[in-house]
Amino acid sequence: MTVLTEAFTAFVLGKVETTRMPVRTSTGQAQAVYLPTAAPGLGDSGVIIGREVYSGKGYIYDPFQLYGQQLPAPHWLVLGESGNGKSALEKTYVLRQLRFRDRQVVVLDAQGEDGVGEWNLIAQELGITPIRLDPMTAMDDGIRLNPLDPAITSTGQLALLRTIIEVAMGHGLDERSGFALKVAHAYVRETITTRQPVLTDIVEQLRHPEAESAEAMNVDIDDVRAWGLDVALVLDRLVDGDLRGMFDGPTTVGIDLDAPLIVFDLSHIDRNSIAMPILMAIVGVWLEHTWIRPDRKKRIFLVEEAWHIINSPFVAQLFQRLLKFGRRLGLSFVAVVHHLSDVVDGAAAREAAAILKMASTRTIYAQKADEARATGQVLGLPRWAVEIIPTLTPGIAVWDVNGNVQVVKHLITEAERPLVFTDRAMTESSGPILPEDLQAAEWETEQRAALIDQQRFNGSAESSESTVA
Repeated sequence: MTVLTEAFTAFVLGKVETTRMPVRTSTGQAQAVYLPTAAPGLGDSGVIIGREVYSGKGYIYDPFQLYGQQLPAPHWLVLGESGNGKSALEKTYVLRQLRFRDRQVVVLDAQGEDGVGEWNLIAQELGITPIRLDPMTAMDDGIRLNPLDPAITSTGQLALLRTIIEVAMGHGLDERSGFALKVAHAYVRETITTRQPVLTDIVEQLRHPEAESAEAMNVDIDDVRAWGLDVALVLDRLVDGDLRGMFDGPTTVGIDLDAPLIVFDLSHIDRNSIAMPILMAIVGVWLEHTWIRPDRKKRIFLVEEAWHIINSPFVAQLFQRLLKFGRRLGLSFVAVVHHLSDVVDGAAAREAAAILKMASTRTIYAQKADEARATGQVLGLPRWAVEIIPTLTPGIAVWDVNGNVQVVKHLITEAERPLVFTDRAMTESSGPILPEDLQAAEWETEQRAALIDQQRFNGSAESSESTVA
């Protein structure tokens, strides 16, 4: 019946359909038949970062909102060459997080100019006085952090002392040296009760151990003294050496650990000396025992020049424990590193891999092509993202949030601009970026991104012919 109906219609009205011959083309030409798509965002709850380059949608990120659903861990790694916007991202991110009442941030500020850290201006704007650790002023009413502060548990104090010594010596403590340190620490805690014990007390006890200490292990007193000699020499550096004054006294009264922003200004410390990892170890343990508390606050621990942490096996182990412990108490660790090769090829490669694995969010600014390939291999980035990293312009980065990879342009408000672009931030920006510069940079990156996207669709320029009706 259908055939008869179609025949009658064709006889009366004529043929109404035409037969089109197949067209042979390539995937590169046929891609026009597909509508453009963009990856889904991360939701609409949290801190505004900027906008996604491909779709133009707003990009919102907050590890505390995403944790447990899209993020297995709230920790964040920021990578990229100097001058591409890492500093601006960190500062605006902290300022925007602090608008939530249940947020608190600690920053280890290792960079600076004009005698102050680069976070000094933001601290002043918020009415915060940075905790400036400086061996030149420590003896003149400067800031002190006591590794033997009663706020730190006995176990934490001993662990901190061991870490300080191992970092300075470059190797682990043997059993005999560890025993001498343990005995000296126990004696100081038991006998000094009217004031805060200090490092000088430990050094003195290592030099002149008590007879009871030797008798308890049935060894000669001279042996105990010899076992603790190297330990005493290392700790003496904190008491009477180039780090004198910062750690050999009671903790400075008045450090406000309840302030919304706490800035440790380390800009007066030589970043290439052994002093920096020692400082990182002391500050890390001190914060673990005095700052992180089960009070429902969401805390952010941001570390500039984080390779000082990850490149030292002993300090990396300490911070690895801090990350695991802090996750239960609402801690997001943010590590800022220029080159991933600084840590993955260093002395603490195993510890670095463990810390990187816990960072579920990775933000990568522009890098050279070979560095981008190495970064992509370590972090498991898709090929298209690795190819676009060397072409990124300042302010634009590849964001990988637990496998959700997008290209994001960081936006800065007029109110934030004076706090972000300053003369002291020369390592990150040469000056204010004008609106027309931003538009030109954005257009250039979008064009490059479109080219990379087309190459990805074409299978890296190896197009295969197909038949399209």
